Amino acid sequence: MLARALVVLLLVLNLGVAAWWTLRAPPTPAPAFVPPTDVARLQLVSEKRPAPSAAPTPAPATPPALTAPTVTPPAAPAIAATSPAPGNGAALASDTTPARCYSVGPFADSGAASNARDVLLAVATRVAPREQRTGGNVRGWRVVLPAAASAQDAAATAQRIAAAGFNDYFIVRTGEEANSIALGRYRNEEGARRRADSLIAAGFPARAEPLGDGRLSVWLDLVAKPEFDPLRAEAAVQVPARPLDCARMR
Repeated sequence: MLARALVVLLLVLNLGVAAWWTLRAPPTPAPAFVPPTDVARLQLVSEKRPAPSAAPTPAPATPPALTAPTVTPPAAPAIAATSPAPGNGAALASDTTPARCYSVGPFADSGAASNARDVLLAVATRVAPREQRTGGNVRGWRVVLPAAASAQDAAATAQRIAAAGFNDYFIVRTGEEANSIALGRYRNEEGARRRADSLIAAGFPARAEPLGDGRLSVWLDLVAKPEFDPLRAEAAVQVPARPLDCARMR
């Protein structure tokens, strides 16, 4: 009986609490907070607006710089390369650029060689004509120094040749080649070229020539400037340009 009475009591209490909660008056809302007028309002960092940036001050206008007038360089010769470089006409090559030498020919006569020489001087520091006998019956080769201005000059040259260690020489006294110096005869071109190269290395303008009744042709040996172009040179003078050992140009 006691347990039943407790159950009934709890049930009545629950019903009473539910009826009170249902029938109670709504709570009175809290009055709105009005901050005092003499106190600054707090503001969150996120609520702050960025201050308008000041307009950039325009930089003072700079007057245009004065420029020198452009000067167009003169056009290069037709047989020259596109970028000429300065050089010394009296020297075979500059200190940094190795010398380049070419042999241009053969020409049919001295007149054609002279015309070609005028063209090649624009792109060469030195152009020297050279006569060579070609074709026909070549019986051998000789090495010779060109004729000197006088017999005294030829004798002085012969003394210098002897002092340089060359003992096979002969001064031509008469004829068309008077005052020239013969420096030996050889059966083949190789021996004559070797002899001429050794004399050239010693400072003598020796040249190797064939012996026989062949046709005499003219060649132009030149020391090229940096702008020299062999293909353009061939097109300008209508004869081939072949590389040459610069030692033969001394």
